[in-house]
Amino acid sequence: MIELLKKTNFDFMGKRKYTFVISGILVLIGIFALIQIILGNANMGVDFAGGTAIQVQFSQNVSLGEVRKVLNEAQIMHFELQDLPAENKILIRVKKQEEKLGGFSDKIIEAISTQLADRKPVIDSVTEIGPKVGAKLRKDALFAIIMSTIGLLIYVAWRFQFRFGVGATLATFHDVIAVVGIFYLLNREINLVLISALLIVAGYSLTDTVVVFDRIRENIKKLLKDSIESVINKSINEVLSRTIVVSFTTFLAALALFIFGGEVLYDFSLAILLGIVIGTYSSIFVASPLVVLLSSKKQSIVKKK
Repeated sequence: MIELLKKTNFDFMGKRKYTFVISGILVLIGIFALIQIILGNANMGVDFAGGTAIQVQFSQNVSLGEVRKVLNEAQIMHFELQDLPAENKILIRVKKQEEKLGGFSDKIIEAISTQLADRKPVIDSVTEIGPKVGAKLRKDALFAIIMSTIGLLIYVAWRFQFRFGVGATLATFHDVIAVVGIFYLLNREINLVLISALLIVAGYSLTDTVVVFDRIRENIKKLLKDSIESVINKSINEVLSRTIVVSFTTFLAALALFIFGGEVLYDFSLAILLGIVIGTYSSIFVASPLVVLLSSKKQSIVKKK
């Protein structure tokens, strides 16, 4: 592993009061956003708000830009496009509006059939997603995130000790809820793509946290005379170079998706980018300080053999 930093001695634990304030603000924003999402007051995608999904097959490949231009000229608003290039198909999803969904379907089909007649469009299917289905998908998505968080708690508690599990779980919750809050503030769409990204963020955050916890566990057994704050500071400094290198390279990969992935991957890659930054921050300034708060003595957090 490339060592960008050698023999650092930053006092991370000494800054925990300030970072807890920052994290508290992020969590409060995230909780407020989550409440709004549950109530359906956020910028919900077709999956959660309900709407119409139309799958169109063309005789030859059609770019998303061409279809987007046609729909914009037809004054169709709040639509999403998904390209299926292998089959020359495009999936058009339109959010539920005040007007009847059927009217939107007819308008879209007419615009596509007229403006792209030379591509011989064929309507494969028209599916309507009602508000009840959207509400159920919101509940299922929330349930998936909760269950994955519980699974993380059980895993880390089993691998280390319960207090480590609590620290890792709270840090993971912090990362997920912070990304949700930022998306809400940016008025980005809340959909199943974001849920997929949040689960990836949770996994990344846990991986980074476990690396730090592994080093803390090793040093606690060796540095018996040092305070828990000193041990954790030393452990974080020892893995700091690794953390920066891994986070930076992962960030570059996500950044490539963000820049070159197009509109379809924009929100997904944005959530991953935010998750990498916040997850790296939380493994140092959230998870580890929580272990300090939950430990009266350094020996008490060592897993008994």
